Amino acid sequence: MIDFLKAAGDSPSEYVTHHLKHLQVSVGEGAFWTVNIDSLAMSVALGVLGLGLFWLVGRRATAGVPGRLQAFIEIVIEFIDGQVRDVYHGSRRFVGPIALTIFVWILLMNAVKMIPVDLPPGIAAAAGSEYFRAVPTTDLNITAAMALAVLLLMLGFAVAAKGAGGFAKELFTAPFHADGPVMKLVLAPANFGLNVIEYLSKPVSLAMRLFGNMYAGELVFLLIALLGMAGGNLLMSQAGAGSWIGGSLAFLGAVVAGAAWSIFHILVITLQAFIFMILTVVYLSIATEHH
Repeated sequence: MIDFLKAAGDSPSEYVTHHLKHLQVSVGEGAFWTVNIDSLAMSVALGVLGLGLFWLVGRRATAGVPGRLQAFIEIVIEFIDGQVRDVYHGSRRFVGPIALTIFVWILLMNAVKMIPVDLPPGIAAAAGSEYFRAVPTTDLNITAAMALAVLLLMLGFAVAAKGAGGFAKELFTAPFHADGPVMKLVLAPANFGLNVIEYLSKPVSLAMRLFGNMYAGELVFLLIALLGMAGGNLLMSQAGAGSWIGGSLAFLGAVVAGAAWSIFHILVITLQAFIFMILTVVYLSIATEHH
């Protein structure tokens, strides 16, 4: 069994570095491809959990007075459907489920952050693994993959709404319009470059925004945990009343700071899931519009 506290080292920097390392496996000759097993496993597990929860509620749904869980699920569905209806003016048969899936999945992945920071690596250490990061959205690979899926959806919606020819024509003739074949040819490179930048900047901003907020939140939780550990070490030391008072204040400060940050972070994890979802719907709506 690996003692993850000992593996993390004694210094604060080693503790933080240890908690930020992924459980990885290398694929290909010369470690050409490295896969973060912990991020993938947690993403799949939470996705299955979300699907199972909705399936169970749908299977047991009643037309009469709903139970608490059914009422909560209905509120979430109605809320997401209302947001999609306000933003996307086409058919919601496909966009609505996409928005609901994105919101619930990201919310579940973000919510793992509310687990004490030492618990997931501690469980992993008991299972024989030195590293384990439990929050998938703190992994840029996960947020980038989701953003890439949004980009593919944008391109698919644009082609479906305008046709392959119309979409290709728009790439070279908008946003700068010109009369005459010569001016259209002159402006075509600029139009194409601007459209490519616009399409690429949207998923990049989605991925970086979600990753940055979740990664920063994880660092704050680790710093608060270090404060509590420092207070605990002072309390256990034999250096006298001064260390006992300082340790008590440090430990109390960690408890208060951890509780306050956790309450605030409940808003952050929900808001980030909502932002990713609503921007996805906005981008799909823009992709179907003609210049």
